[in-house]
Amino acid sequence: MEKEKKNKRQSDKEPVLRIKDLHKGFGDLKILNGFNLELYEGENLVIMGKSGSGKSVMIKCLVGLMAPDKGSVEVLGKDINSLERPEMDHLRANIGFLFQGSALYDSMTVRENLEFPLRHHTRSLKEKDVEALVIEALKNVGLEHTLENRPAELSGGMQRRIALARALILKPKIILYDEPTTGLDPITAKEIIHLMMEIQTKYQTSSLIITHDVDCARVISNRMILLLEGINYAEGTFQELSTMEDTKVKAFFK
Repeated sequence: MEKEKKNKRQSDKEPVLRIKDLHKGFGDLKILNGFNLELYEGENLVIMGKSGSGKSVMIKCLVGLMAPDKGSVEVLGKDINSLERPEMDHLRANIGFLFQGSALYDSMTVRENLEFPLRHHTRSLKEKDVEALVIEALKNVGLEHTLENRPAELSGGMQRRIALARALILKPKIILYDEPTTGLDPITAKEIIHLMMEIQTKYQTSSLIITHDVDCARVISNRMILLLEGINYAEGTFQELSTMEDTKVKAFFK
């Protein structure tokens, strides 16, 4: 019920992220064929789609790593296709990204992994401020004792938590989660989902979550979009989509 109330309130807000009529293909292969999306402030929006459906292409277009063939992407009111590189770098500081598989730098300690985005985006920070932000980020995920460890010394679940801390360290307004529970055992996956919900509540972040994990989608989503045939094929709450009679939609929830 709380999720449904929150979802209804979103219509009163301006989206922090808007994708309109997005097309992208490679030669004769058409990946996105008019995909649309709106993400609202404080919302957890889940995107589900089959492998090869275009989720990764959509994310790359969203963060400016790939130019769409047609359509627009607006992040925090800015059309990213019109931004120069310095403006795009500044905008990316407001977007946290939890990569599939964590994507930590193996040669760096946990401290150095977390310092990396700080030094890239906020070079004027004093050392004491960098230290404070690193400690705060680690406390948020319950791993401040791992400061001098390297990723290989940590479990998969701990690595995912460190990656989340790195995504949060600049206090972004939007967080993109790419398969946050993939490769984790069920207990650790539940811990990560719980942590994502805590973070969203604490910082009121807007989260775009790409996942194949139906349990993750059920627990965390305020709203869902099914990416199929290159479009937003179906939208709604988990309850609405999971009870639809459309055979293509039902296949996601078996």
